[in-house]
Amino acid sequence: MIYNLIGQPHSGKTTLAKHLKTALEINFPQRKALIIDGDDLRKILNNKDYSKEGRRGNISKAYAIAKYLDADFLHDVIIAVVSPFLDLREEFKLTADVVEIYVHTKNIRGRENFHVEYFEKPESNFIDIDTTDVDEFTSVNELLEKISSIKYTNDGFKKE
Repeated sequence: MIYNLIGQPHSGKTTLAKHLKTALEINFPQRKALIIDGDDLRKILNNKDYSKEGRRGNISKAYAIAKYLDADFLHDVIIAVVSPFLDLREEFKLTADVVEIYVHTKNIRGRENFHVEYFEKPESNFIDIDTTDVDEFTSVNELLEKISSIKYTNDGFKKE
């Protein structure tokens, strides 16, 4: 299973990804859960290009790595990247079993200059997590509750 946490910088993606990893490993000890975080990916790829083209390249690589790990090694993969481009996310959902999780907040956290003006909000088939004015445990419990209502069918993953 691939969990794709998307949203503006400092919305809580990485924090939720770490908690989700722990929850998955406790509940499914036979599987390994891995996180692909945007900051770590930029370090590994030595790509600090925050332009649209640079972001598209990094996101495409993250998605390719996730599909490889999910299919070939049967890992749960948790991606925590801004991923502002709707077309890349929709294509990813068509080519892999992906649960898209939109993490957002109205609070300003961290450095404002990392806000992505061209972020395209998801339109369909996603889980919405608003981290505004709630602690991380409230957010992760909401996420776990929403994930538990997703069941695999012949047509992919569907919420019950």
